[in-house]
Amino acid sequence: MTPNSSRPSGAMRAKPAPALTGTLKAPGDKSISHRAFILGALADGVTEVTGLLESDDVINSGRAASALGAGIEHLAPGRWRITGTGGRFATPEAALDFGNAGTGVRLMMGAVAGSGASADFIGDASLSSRPMRRVTDPLGEMGAVFTTTDGRLPAHLEGGPLTGIHYTPPIASAQVKSAILLAALGAQGTTVVHEPQITRDHTETMLKAFGVAIEVERDSAAATVRLTGPQTLTACPVDVPGDPSSAAFAIVAALIVPGSDLTLEGVMDNPARTGLIETLREMGADISLTPGPVMAGEKTMHLHVRHSQLTGITVPAERAASMIDEYPVLCVAAAYATGITHMPGLEELRAKESDRLAGSAALLRANGVPVKEGEDSLTVTGRGVGGVPGGGKTLTHHDHRLAMSGLVIGLGANAASSVDDVAMIATSYPDFFAHFTSLGATLEAIT
Repeated sequence: MTPNSSRPSGAMRAKPAPALTGTLKAPGDKSISHRAFILGALADGVTEVTGLLESDDVINSGRAASALGAGIEHLAPGRWRITGTGGRFATPEAALDFGNAGTGVRLMMGAVAGSGASADFIGDASLSSRPMRRVTDPLGEMGAVFTTTDGRLPAHLEGGPLTGIHYTPPIASAQVKSAILLAALGAQGTTVVHEPQITRDHTETMLKAFGVAIEVERDSAAATVRLTGPQTLTACPVDVPGDPSSAAFAIVAALIVPGSDLTLEGVMDNPARTGLIETLREMGADISLTPGPVMAGEKTMHLHVRHSQLTGITVPAERAASMIDEYPVLCVAAAYATGITHMPGLEELRAKESDRLAGSAALLRANGVPVKEGEDSLTVTGRGVGGVPGGGKTLTHHDHRLAMSGLVIGLGANAASSVDDVAMIATSYPDFFAHFTSLGATLEAIT
């Protein structure tokens, strides 16, 4: 493993931009990158990875894989070689520290449980406040023995045999589904996960690429996944596609800043991840799509985005699972729309790195945008192009998506916007500042 280079930290401001123009290669997808380390570590053989997102969260998953016995080599920027364990994880000498990585810790809990190893799981203050029973409860039904801190980290897993289960997650969560499927690889019998609401399917797609026999039945609303264990993964190359959640910030920035013209290359085109693009186009966004190559079993697309006058809409609640990470920056787009944007079905935002529902509402109010916060909804009264006062300070609560959204809102505002800290942006988008500066944005430290 190699340490991350130093990245910006502390308070920063974003000044109003004259226009944002240029071409960006979308940063590697965070979800695929986590899974590349975890599946590569479980596999038999050597997995070569290209385009991996070298964010703090993903690197923490790689460090955990190394501690569990996998060989992890950094070859060049975005290029990694993983020598797998064949599913035989070793019990690590120290606790596995995932920092702020919710995806990493929850998926690795399932993978370690399925391997039969024991381990301790820890994280930073933000991750330690997030609910883990949604994963440890179904894994417990399979036979895993977890000891948690009131349902949160730190947590201890005592290794032992597992048995397949039939499970319907009470909340729509790809993390929960993935943890169960990774545990099922080492369990006796068939595991069935039924999703009343479809979530992102990267784990199923990548397991097939690694040679796993897995059945997926899907209709327009629901999905059922079956996996019979035990099974061993076979190493395969992984070319990581671009991350729609990270690309969302540049997309919205181009839409709200007059004169902007942006091209984004290699963005993953997966129906479980494209809810924001669908929503923005319904609001009137000028976004054109052309097909890109298939990467890690996923279709990709190139996006051409031009400044647009947006109109408020009601976002269907059932779309939330396909854009759950993008709601803070959608709130920014709604601030520059004309009319009202209503976003229901957002209860899951309360359990992210921060209470993102409350944090998004506070971000808007700080910058002069009217917003009504419901128990599971946000209603934004847009100020239109040129009508957002700006000048506010976003309290990020150590949440990377609030931090990036708090900067983006200032690019089209009448006054610069600021955020209290940007250090956590490196957890998901380490090139954020370089990318936005290359497009013409002015982002500066506040001393």
